[in-house]
Amino acid sequence: MIKYSLKCSDGHIFESWFASADAYETLKVAGHVSCLVCGDKNVSKAIMAPNVSTARDKSSALVKSQLPSKTDVEAQDMAKALSQMRETVEKNATYVGGNFAKQARSMHLGDAPEKPIWGEANLKEAKALIDDGVPVAPLPFIPTRKAN
Repeated sequence: MIKYSLKCSDGHIFESWFASADAYETLKVAGHVSCLVCGDKNVSKAIMAPNVSTARDKSSALVKSQLPSKTDVEAQDMAKALSQMRETVEKNATYVGGNFAKQARSMHLGDAPEKPIWGEANLKEAKALIDDGVPVAPLPFIPTRKAN
């Protein structure tokens, strides 16, 4: 496993783990690497300082590494909240996949009965829905079947 510090064209910096350097390149070329903040696919490796430790640092680093940091706890809390949100959405709404924009527009126009739905729309479709006053919001997760 290798961890890269990545940066999008909007300047957002984030870290991500990859199976190997080749895996990163393969995923990037396929368009599967995007900014965690804004979704930008124009991502590159940011400059990273190597993590070099001396013998003196090792004993204190071991103790520190065994304690969960505030960031770790916050990340776990956020992951739990997102998981609960996903469960709620999946339990209470119908997944319509790539037909989301069409289905949402039909319900908004009264051509289809209103019900809670969720699915996928590209940026152009999402902007058109918003411009037309269709009440939509992005969800901070992808369908379970695409998560792996």
